[in-house]
Amino acid sequence: MRTKLLVLLAALVPAAAFSAGGEVALDHVSVDASNKPALQRGARNFVNYCLGCHSAKYVRYNRVAADLGISEQQMIDNLMFTGERPHDTMRIGIDPEQAKRWFGVLPPDLSLIARSRGTDYLYTFLRSFYADPSKPTGVNNIVLPGTAMPHVLWNLQGVQQAVWEGHPDAQGNVQKHFKEFELTTPGTMSPEEFDSFVRDTVTFLEYIGEPARLQRESLGFPVLAFLAFFTLLAWALKKEYWKDVK
Repeated sequence: MRTKLLVLLAALVPAAAFSAGGEVALDHVSVDASNKPALQRGARNFVNYCLGCHSAKYVRYNRVAADLGISEQQMIDNLMFTGERPHDTMRIGIDPEQAKRWFGVLPPDLSLIARSRGTDYLYTFLRSFYADPSKPTGVNNIVLPGTAMPHVLWNLQGVQQAVWEGHPDAQGNVQKHFKEFELTTPGTMSPEEFDSFVRDTVTFLEYIGEPARLQRESLGFPVLAFLAFFTLLAWALKKEYWKDVK
């Protein structure tokens, strides 16, 4: 039993890369999974920066193309880097054994990460890497200290340092608390552009967590309208049937 528990914990280690990050306040992000331009940009970001290590194995390329309003050829040319057929799922681009050797853990599948951790968490996490020479990847993350994930977006965001402040506790020990980030090396994007880039990426992750949501919500109003009409019709029919009953 103990061995099975250890195996289960080991399997959950990759998902821990996106677990809640202690006392850090999460930045709120407003995403709209029905915004097709944002979804298209987010899909582009995902396949270029995430799909090399993270899969979305519960999502098919042709479903994404249909929902995002792009043609099959556009999908093949711009999004389909790891699949061979349009109906293939978005599998990982790296060999799993190599990923385990390089990162120590297998990067988690991201199909349901937005539903599991929330969009605010993902938005804050992707913007909270900072330089830390003591780590193998050279970076750390405020939201998830000790994360094995490298800062794959560093060329876009640039390199930032974490500024800490200390306050002595009752015993006189100074506890460090995160204060703010300082951008030491600018990236190719301004902070506003990078925030927009991350927002689009998170929007796409929110979408793949439940692709049927768009269709389900689009059917909501017609279904409610039909039920309202049917209710009125049933009421009128009942009134007609019972009008002569004393």
